[in-house]
Amino acid sequence: MQERYNFSQIERKWQAYWEEKGMYQVNEDPSKKKYYVLEMFPYPSGNLHMGHVRNYSIGDVIARFKMMQGYNVLHPMGWDAFGLPAENAAIQHGIAASKWTRDNIANMKRQLKSMGISYDWRREVTTCNPDYYKWTQWLFLQFYKRGLVFRKKAAVNWCPSCATVLANEQVVDGRCERCDSAVDKKELEQWFFKITAYADELLRDLEKLPGWPEKVKTMQFNWIGRSEGAEIRFRTEAGHDLTVFTTRPDTVFGVTYMVLAPEHPLVAELVRGTEYEGPVMEFVQRVRRLSSIERAEQEKEGLFTGAYAINPLNNERVPIWVANYVLMDYGTGIVMGVPAHDQRDFEFARKYNLPIRIVVQPEGMELKAEEMTEAFPAEGYLVNSGPFDGLDNQTAIKKITEYVEQQGLGRFQVQYRLRDWLISRQRYWGTPIPIIYCEHCGPVPVPEEDLPVTLPEDVQFKPTGESPLNSMPEFTDCQCPQCGRKAVRETETMDTFVDSSWYFLRYCDANNDREVFDKEKVDYWMNVDQYIGGVEH
Repeated sequence: MQERYNFSQIERKWQAYWEEKGMYQVNEDPSKKKYYVLEMFPYPSGNLHMGHVRNYSIGDVIARFKMMQGYNVLHPMGWDAFGLPAENAAIQHGIAASKWTRDNIANMKRQLKSMGISYDWRREVTTCNPDYYKWTQWLFLQFYKRGLVFRKKAAVNWCPSCATVLANEQVVDGRCERCDSAVDKKELEQWFFKITAYADELLRDLEKLPGWPEKVKTMQFNWIGRSEGAEIRFRTEAGHDLTVFTTRPDTVFGVTYMVLAPEHPLVAELVRGTEYEGPVMEFVQRVRRLSSIERAEQEKEGLFTGAYAINPLNNERVPIWVANYVLMDYGTGIVMGVPAHDQRDFEFARKYNLPIRIVVQPEGMELKAEEMTEAFPAEGYLVNSGPFDGLDNQTAIKKITEYVEQQGLGRFQVQYRLRDWLISRQRYWGTPIPIIYCEHCGPVPVPEEDLPVTLPEDVQFKPTGESPLNSMPEFTDCQCPQCGRKAVRETETMDTFVDSSWYFLRYCDANNDREVFDKEKVDYWMNVDQYIGGVEH
């Protein structure tokens, strides 16, 4: 017996034996109970790190244990292979993004095999391979046919010096990481998945996940963020519509100011040609350079626009402000300021010496505005609210909502924190969006029989980092599938999370070249029995 364990010799021998015998290759077997062990598939960055080793070792232990218990165990692996790091490597080192990625995959696969992990390598998927992204494009087309894909304007990070869109990761302290220029926000047409259509279903189905950790379900619940309230239509003195969403219509008589998000298109119109235009637009540009997270962390800051709105419930004239704490992509981008009953509004009103009017009093005591040190958001009865005085505030919520509906001033509304998924990326290394633009027919989906729309791999990057697809007529120039006239392909690519949103289904039937996957095989293996990865996944 050898005194020392010669791991390189012994492990290589048995790993070769396992591979030769197909020890970890599995097929559907209705006579056996199945068990699906899924680990998050890695981005091929070059080398495994200890985080990889930890997760994949845990998965291997579980997979082997379940095998010994007699389960038919599916334990696959693949590569989340599209993304910005490959583009950056291409620009910095003059190497093709495809070569950089595939070289990294080869090395990391070698490292995983050397660990002896029990993967069925026949089921390996690589998201940058046409045999995978063909089906990502096919899924896009199915969503498109069903009205679940649409295009609208959305704000992006724009570097005026590089003349290109930047990912959030490329913006450092409001400046471009490449050239250090100040980054602006720019409105561009973008593609979205209409995930809000499933908001209620997503909430209801959380109850169908009894084995999930409560903290994960709570995260999902808060991410979807369902709120019931009312839309109420204020107007500017010039007649502009200012529709707000509020969960507290009972406090509408306490409005003492209005706030617009800096991105709101009405801001520029309200201040145009006035003494307020210069400072307000300078403030808008400064705030727009910040992310929503940075804005949330900053002190509340705003400027008066010089314009006024009319409260439709009491016809009172209230000033219109623009402030950093209101976001365009939540609600309507307009907020009614009720400082007596909302802490954020209270702090803003105190800072800028705006009026505070109490319209909900607690039982058994009387609040006085000048003595308040914080807002009173709790239950109580209405005061200073005209015909609704004396109602408890829960009853008043219903009564005031009914009133604005009857008067044509608003309506009951359900609002979600969940936003539709912006999937467009003005990048090269990603799944091409299968859309053709025709001057006569408009946006036209690529016919399914023409998939995949293949991403060119022999490309030249400009120093600015702009996608090389924009200057490749051999990629962009095509014929319209509907009318046969000259047309151009979409040059934007999909968010890499689209690729990784369905890989676990492809593992069930990874080599199917006829369809996205066989339903019977998916029905056998799904659902995943054990997932090992980040809680946010």
